[in-house]
Amino acid sequence: MASHGFWSLGGDNNAGTNTGSQSPSTPRAWCQAAAQKLSGGIGSKLCALLNVGEVEKGSEPAAKQPPQTAAGSCGCNKSCSCSKSDVVFSDLYSTDLLPASDGDTKTMTFLQEVVDILLAYIVESFDRETKVIDFHYPNELLQMNNWELQDEPATLDDVLISCRATLKYAIKTAHPRYFNQLSTGLDMVGLAADWLTSTANTNMFTYEVAPVFVLLEYVTLKKMREIIGWPNGRGDGIFSPGGSISNMYAMLLARFKMFPEVKEKGMSSVPRLVAFTSEHSHFSIKKGAAALGIGTESVICIKVDESGKLIPADLERRILEAKQKGFVPFFVSATAGTTVYGAFDPLVAISDVCKKYNVWMHVDGAWGGSLLMSRRHRYKLNGVERANSVTWNPHKMMSVPLQCSALLVREEGLMQNCNQMHACYLFQQDKQYDLSYDTGDKALQCGRHVDIFKLWLMWRAKGTVGFEAQIDKCLELSEYLYNKIKDREGYEMVFHGKPQHTNVCFWYLPPGIRYMEDKEEKKKRLHKVAPVIKARMMEYGTTMVSYQPQGDKVNFFRMVISNPAATFEDIDFLIEEIERLGHDL
Repeated sequence: MASHGFWSLGGDNNAGTNTGSQSPSTPRAWCQAAAQKLSGGIGSKLCALLNVGEVEKGSEPAAKQPPQTAAGSCGCNKSCSCSKSDVVFSDLYSTDLLPASDGDTKTMTFLQEVVDILLAYIVESFDRETKVIDFHYPNELLQMNNWELQDEPATLDDVLISCRATLKYAIKTAHPRYFNQLSTGLDMVGLAADWLTSTANTNMFTYEVAPVFVLLEYVTLKKMREIIGWPNGRGDGIFSPGGSISNMYAMLLARFKMFPEVKEKGMSSVPRLVAFTSEHSHFSIKKGAAALGIGTESVICIKVDESGKLIPADLERRILEAKQKGFVPFFVSATAGTTVYGAFDPLVAISDVCKKYNVWMHVDGAWGGSLLMSRRHRYKLNGVERANSVTWNPHKMMSVPLQCSALLVREEGLMQNCNQMHACYLFQQDKQYDLSYDTGDKALQCGRHVDIFKLWLMWRAKGTVGFEAQIDKCLELSEYLYNKIKDREGYEMVFHGKPQHTNVCFWYLPPGIRYMEDKEEKKKRLHKVAPVIKARMMEYGTTMVSYQPQGDKVNFFRMVISNPAATFEDIDFLIEEIERLGHDL
């Protein structure tokens, strides 16, 4: 039988092995097998560490335990003479690790302990029997552990205790029933790439200090531009610290393209600029305008239809109004996958308006851009190839570990001209290689984290078809949820029609308010339902899903699915849990 990798340890029940009633695919059964098959006591430690998450919420924090390693015992459950037997972390400090002259063994043993903690947390995160969250109020959590920084160093034993405590109270974002944010799940290849990135610990500003990473960014950005539809993948781009910064980059470039003198002379040298975006667009558009000195009042919000799509006719009307007032329209941000409704603005019609009035067209595809990977769903972004710039966040629907956001730009060289400052201590012009690979001068940052390797390695591991299957599955799950609740008693959809993305927006009406005739009182009480149910979800730790109001609509649930671990059974569980937690409201 072919191996199933990580989980295959529990899959071959040899004669005489009693696994009880547990499925070999469960984390508990896996631990039993791991304890027998993994060397160095790692399997046993995984089983022991898994118990950390099962401590009752109300219990006192465990007292500091004496070190588990002592001379002659390394956790192997047998007598041995391996190097771990000589390491007692309660006697060691960070200064005993590399680059200390005799720090090799101590460093390897310490890092193995950290890896053991991480592996236990990973296994637990995928176990549906564990909590998504062990919730405590901030003042409780502050009192339960000593989080204060001290003048004197802590021992490595204390450091390991801090690692365990941090993960104990962390939200298990990889849990199959975590639906709270647009970024969920945990990809094992992406995680491995993140570990490698941190180990390399370099900067993305020049080829000389990050040769492989710079080349991988070049290759990947080109591939993403090809998928957008720009001929031969020509253009430019950069990975930035999130979609908000990518959107601000786009606004910065649009202003420079129209008024290049603003770079040296500032906003006083240009007329009053105005930008346009939908009422349902991300708040980062206004934040970017504030940061760039354009001002939030210069961002004009365009009306949307019932499903949340920008209305092109209103966009054109507002552009003409602005021009009549003497303002200069310079930037339109269309959204491909709005944060709440998951709406896709009509990009072809918007691009026609932008072309007519010579305005930069940006597409904020932070949430919906990944649908370009799906042959079944990429039609929702028809017209994206006509954009001047596109934001695309692989850390959302593609489940690349945070953070991973790209800005793609159609015009090559514009980013460099807009942002370069010619710092001679970094970007010397007489280096021995092609200076176009020194990408740092086109970024606003100097120090720039390596975000590319996670995406590149996952793409290698999955292929485009793997990402496509992952995305299609999430959209199938959202349609399944929609079909289950659209006609179910006690549920009401926020807008009519099948969801455009994985966002499913709905109200749950408990029996106590379901048949109320006083509409105002019903609306007032309904506004309180979602927050109470969400609080109870967190108290029980069973699941997490977001809620919010929108315009004149009272609080409703916004279910989003981007977690590859989620199944149809998890959707069923969510519905049942909402009803269980809200039936008495």
